[in-house]
Amino acid sequence: MNAFKPRETLTEQVARHIENLIAFGQLRSGERIYEGAMAKQMDVSHGSIREGLLLLEKRHLVRNVPRKGAFVTPLDEFFVRSLYETLELYLTHTGRKLVRSWQADDMARLESLYDQMKACYDKNDLMAFLELGIEYTKASLAYADNYFIVSAIDDLWPSAKRCAFVAFQQGGNQVLEDNLSASLCNSVSRFSPPSKRPATRPRDGPQ
Repeated sequence: MNAFKPRETLTEQVARHIENLIAFGQLRSGERIYEGAMAKQMDVSHGSIREGLLLLEKRHLVRNVPRKGAFVTPLDEFFVRSLYETLELYLTHTGRKLVRSWQADDMARLESLYDQMKACYDKNDLMAFLELGIEYTKASLAYADNYFIVSAIDDLWPSAKRCAFVAFQQGGNQVLEDNLSASLCNSVSRFSPPSKRPATRPRDGPQ
């Protein structure tokens, strides 16, 4: 018997579509999102767009201003610094738990994701690289064992993806290479006891 897997709701589909428009720069920082135009573009009701925008406000991508409409959250220095300081706090706490209770399968999972990221790097597939990078970091939450931390980080991922896309656009292949190398180093240092730490791979990719 197949396990029941509920489909993504229309609201979630709408939110995901607009989320990607924001994350990948098609809707710019501070830009107004017109419900009518978006509803026509997506062939859905105004209500579905409104519900999707409320969900995106919870994910820090949109500001809904009374009597003015919805606007893309400004991507300024304060926003970026606040985002990464918060992620650092949550992930450091989770990392301490992982050090105490990691299993061999954890490293295997991270190695698999690393290999997929390497393949995306070789193909210069930025979109897939970003998605895998987020999945890679999410894999470290396996032992978080904290509802509020996991929920909070889920709401922060879209903004993290948005910031990463801007960084990769500005830094090019060097940023991809640096993140690829850092991913493996982080997995080794986070999950391996000092006496069992494997040697890190040499950094691959074009020089």
